[in-house]
Amino acid sequence: MRPTDGMFPDEPAAPPARPSARELALLRPLARQFPNIDAAYAEIARLSAILTLPMGTIHVISDVHGEHRKLRHVINNASGTLRPLAERLFRDRMTPEEFREFLTLIFYPAEVTERLEAAAHDAAEVREFSRRMLRHLFELVRVLSARYSFKRLRRMLPPEYAELYAELIHEPAADRGRRFVDAIVDQLLRRGRALQLVHVTCRLVRNLAVHELIIAGDCWDRGPRGDRVVEYLRHQPNVSFVWGNHDVAWLGAALGHEPLICHVLRISLRYRRIRQIDEGYGIPTTPLERLAATAYADDPCVHFRPAVSGLRPDDLVARMHKAAAVLQFKLEGPLIERHPEWGMDDRRLLHRIDFAAGTVACDGGVFPLRDRLFPTIDPADPYRLSAEEADCLARTRHAFVHSQKLWEHVRFVVRRGAMYLRRNEHLVFHGCIPCDPRGEFLPMPVAGRMHAGRGLYDAIQREVVLALEERRPEQLDLLWYLWSGPRSPLFGKDRITTFERCFVADERTHRETKDPYFALIHEPWFCERVLAEFGVDPAEGLIVNGHVPVKVEAGESPLKRSGKAITIDGAFSEAYGDRGYTLVQEADRTLLALHHHFDSIEAAVRDGVDIIPTVTEVRRRDRHRTVADTEAGEQCRCEIELLERLVELYRANELAQAPAPAEFRP
Repeated sequence: MRPTDGMFPDEPAAPPARPSARELALLRPLARQFPNIDAAYAEIARLSAILTLPMGTIHVISDVHGEHRKLRHVINNASGTLRPLAERLFRDRMTPEEFREFLTLIFYPAEVTERLEAAAHDAAEVREFSRRMLRHLFELVRVLSARYSFKRLRRMLPPEYAELYAELIHEPAADRGRRFVDAIVDQLLRRGRALQLVHVTCRLVRNLAVHELIIAGDCWDRGPRGDRVVEYLRHQPNVSFVWGNHDVAWLGAALGHEPLICHVLRISLRYRRIRQIDEGYGIPTTPLERLAATAYADDPCVHFRPAVSGLRPDDLVARMHKAAAVLQFKLEGPLIERHPEWGMDDRRLLHRIDFAAGTVACDGGVFPLRDRLFPTIDPADPYRLSAEEADCLARTRHAFVHSQKLWEHVRFVVRRGAMYLRRNEHLVFHGCIPCDPRGEFLPMPVAGRMHAGRGLYDAIQREVVLALEERRPEQLDLLWYLWSGPRSPLFGKDRITTFERCFVADERTHRETKDPYFALIHEPWFCERVLAEFGVDPAEGLIVNGHVPVKVEAGESPLKRSGKAITIDGAFSEAYGDRGYTLVQEADRTLLALHHHFDSIEAAVRDGVDIIPTVTEVRRRDRHRTVADTEAGEQCRCEIELLERLVELYRANELAQAPAPAEFRP
């Protein structure tokens, strides 16, 4: 007797369509996973149940710019969303001191447990601390795990403790009492691992609190350690990236594009972020130091001094900065010349310098240079590298291309990334959609063809992914254009005035005009057009951008007047303002958390200091969203369709079923 749904149709069901050879080939791997009708039905039931779960919480952070310490704290406290949950569960059961101690443990488990181990007088103190904290932590894990299917939850559990956690998650229902947890603590304490369980449980709490973390562009530059930002993100359970212009610049440098290598060196030297280069990525700066110490030995480089002081002498860093800048301008000249389709000839300025008069022709006029020393430039052939520059560049390029850590980082960002993401009626991209003042999407050349709007984003994404493996010169040149080209959706300005800012005092030449997009996102009709272009419901959608810092101190609001666009670059980096935003998508609302200055990890652990963000509700939904309302829900429905087709083919004997194990046969 075959299984039924409890009722029979009035008419016999039409026989299933015969499968093609292609369909059979596609379904056979699924058949190996679900080898009979019962297995397929069980999975259909599981997926159907997942559709009823609450939508997972998504956090979006943009423009981290190397601020690894602040990022770590924001992730550790789930952008401020863990504190309210802990308050709801434990505030009435803990003193203020105990509650602060508990939060500090969750945010910094490694540091807190290390301090306890060093300061504890005896094993009884460690036992009492472990028992008390683990009981609270297990309760928090049980509350957070209710948002997940058991299959996904099992994947998130630390493998060494997976079976133990499976028992603990269901501990209250098993009527085991306190002795169950006490027995675990005592056994692990005897073996010196109780605090290790506390540590990994805190990490599990943090991981369960955020379903997906999206970094909406710009991991590197300006802040101290872009390498540590990416390394920390590599250890997060579910992180995605939307690429920014600084990210593609570092990708190009890692792939050996010489102008971008000089660019990332120049930025690192300007803000004195050299440790991410030599210590983080093992790329020696000695070739550049040698060039600076010889060719620029008599050059004071007063306009190239670093923004902050450090161990290296300021004079040396300034000379290295200028040497890298001149190398960049020399290399960019021929690059722009071989791409006339970019319309960037006004950015080739070395041949427009009158070296005798000390002026440069740019921006429709002739302007005096504030720095007239160019020891490595031949006025007759200004873009030619000197022998010393060529040697420095060859050695530096070799180090960039062969940095294993840098390669691992850019590969991670590319493979986990995209030009844009759609999440629950939120459209996330870094910069802009290039357009004219009327809101018409403007085209940009990619791989020999013109693309605009969503087609432009899709074309760029294909080329970025291909560049990781193919490394064709035109692909690497595209990465440079994405960094600073006038039609680049990651840049969003008419030009980049790096040369003028370095060498011309007249600030009129420094002007960079934003793309009309940034004014138009205040208009509902334009936002609706952008949302529709990317397949998001114009009535419900919200555009989420980074890239342009919100001037909070001037009263600027991140939410645009249209109510349909929001900018979440809150100047996360100390160089920009030391604030930052997290956009939080919850099942019933969208929040914006404004972060404030972060002192240090040491202060957070020692004094229990927390960055308590200012949280603003951006949108309130009329009902709680479930997985069924999300892109993940659409994926579940597709999988159910495939499983239903698999059952049809099992019934028609087009695919053979595997028998059930003997102990489960009727």
